[in-house]
Amino acid sequence: MARKAKKLPSAKHAFVELSRRGPHDVMHGDLALVGLPGIVCTPRTGTSLPAVVFGHGLLQPPRRYLALMRHLASWGIVVASPATQRGPLASHRLYAEDMRTALDIAAGVRLGDGQISVDPNKLGAAGHAMGGGCAVLAAAEDPRIKAVATLAAAETLPSALEAAAKVKAPALHLAAGDDLLTPPVANAEPISRAWGGPVQMRTIKKATHLGFTEGVHWTQLLLHGKPEYHTQRIAKGLLTAFFLRALANDRRGDLLLNENIKGATIDQVNTHGKLAA
Repeated sequence: MARKAKKLPSAKHAFVELSRRGPHDVMHGDLALVGLPGIVCTPRTGTSLPAVVFGHGLLQPPRRYLALMRHLASWGIVVASPATQRGPLASHRLYAEDMRTALDIAAGVRLGDGQISVDPNKLGAAGHAMGGGCAVLAAAEDPRIKAVATLAAAETLPSALEAAAKVKAPALHLAAGDDLLTPPVANAEPISRAWGGPVQMRTIKKATHLGFTEGVHWTQLLLHGKPEYHTQRIAKGLLTAFFLRALANDRRGDLLLNENIKGATIDQVNTHGKLAA
């Protein structure tokens, strides 16, 4: 049984709570069973749930984000991640379309044993690097997407920077301070400044480009960084607070969204509006 929502007394307490596993048992399965390669994570039961599509980074399989996906599912959020466009010449436009298709599946198909349903008015998009940029592209074309979160967002073709101005939904952009592949100054910062709705940007200190991923993968020989527990924990806590607030009107993470936490302070220059009024 889910714990009763409550407003926690400080940003630190909220972060500790929301970065831990949530109250729901979690299941995960193969999106290919319903027509699209990828992974889906859900609470064991629940109706009218929020859902988020998560886009993978360049050359990364969705399983490298499984812990984050399971974490969000443990807090009552269905998460789907398409496993398409994984080659070195990935089409950003097509991947954004696949992300929207994943939302169609989540919202239109009874998941699990038919005990899980998604509210089509509670849809969000998120992603890492290329997947973050594609989440912006998807949101610019799909008004159903009510919230967007990115991790080390990368500029895309067509341009996520140009698309950002069209998105009125709230956004949370987390950049990696030591990212050599998608440095914030050329990616997350201009996307945040161009955003058409309320937006918050934070840079995680000492985080690398692959800090948001988990496990061992051959791309660590080519791309910058490696999995980092500290980076992953901050992403789990902040994305949980953000999507609970934006999609489920759950206010328990409001203080976390409004205040600084150690290692991830709010970038006031590239933030405008409030994620939690």
